[in-house]
Amino acid sequence: MSTYHERPLGPASAAEWFRQRSYDYGQFPPEDLARRKRELGLTVSAVLPSRNVADTVGGIIDEIHALNERAPLIDQILVVDADSEDGTAGVAASHGAEVYSENELMSGYGDAHGKGDAMWRALSVTRGDLVLYIDADTRDFRPQLAYGVLGPVLEVPGVRFVKAAYRRPFRKGESIEEDGGGRVTELTAKPLFNLFYPELAGFVQPLAGEFVADRELFCSIPFLTGYAVETGIMIDVLKKVGLGAMAQVDLGERQNRHQHLRDLSRMSYAVVRAVARRLRQEGRLQQLREPGLPESFFQLSDYLHAVATPEGLKLQEYVEELVERPPINEVLRVR
Repeated sequence: MSTYHERPLGPASAAEWFRQRSYDYGQFPPEDLARRKRELGLTVSAVLPSRNVADTVGGIIDEIHALNERAPLIDQILVVDADSEDGTAGVAASHGAEVYSENELMSGYGDAHGKGDAMWRALSVTRGDLVLYIDADTRDFRPQLAYGVLGPVLEVPGVRFVKAAYRRPFRKGESIEEDGGGRVTELTAKPLFNLFYPELAGFVQPLAGEFVADRELFCSIPFLTGYAVETGIMIDVLKKVGLGAMAQVDLGERQNRHQHLRDLSRMSYAVVRAVARRLRQEGRLQQLREPGLPESFFQLSDYLHAVATPEGLKLQEYVEELVERPPINEVLRVR
């Protein structure tokens, strides 16, 4: 596909990009995409990183199979499981997915360090020309969550990376807060991108788990581990191919598992560390490199979380290592 090697001229601003590169899934009927995919001679691998999602992963796989019956778009359904305790791997296999333990892939790198590492390791067994990542905890999965982001990659010249956009309602019991989801995105990722990477400010859901690119692109960038992965990918893709090669597609609404606010603090910390790591590599944090700034901020770091509980005040400590996996094409080339 010739556009893989083209870097289009970027838009002058995030606002201009938003107008030029924002789409709706309704613009891309799946039957048309399947026909275009066939014309281009491309294949697609869908990767579902999974941890204790036995209640949702089977339904997602079934929806992808149903989509393929009317519009054959997904050639490989790959579930990379974090050795889940709830039988996720068995459910996924029984519904027809290829299933791997994240720790058996690229085993020379030791045990996997969370979601980002699983996504990186999955590239070693994907066969598609395009790689589509899909979150496995969606409770109301609809087919556009699988095919929608494929639209611009297949139909728009020069687009190589596409991110999902959607509304994130927050359900608690019988009540629904229409825009209550995506708290880490709104309170951490978007402010940081506006401040340090303003080109990315037009993305509605920069941390969305549904996104696609050509395998060549994913294999040429490093992957941060854990919850830092989406932040790192956004920055690295921007630097690799430019804003003009990136797009987003409105997929409507998405309901997924919501984490407790206390857990979101750790997720936000991962986002901050990812941005700080890239800024440091770019030489933009040198002015902050005072003697008191710990090197561990960029590598192995204790996260202290002070909380009030029914049993009193507690200080919880988590040790989370931020690992950066190299571009996987460099690794596979020497194996």
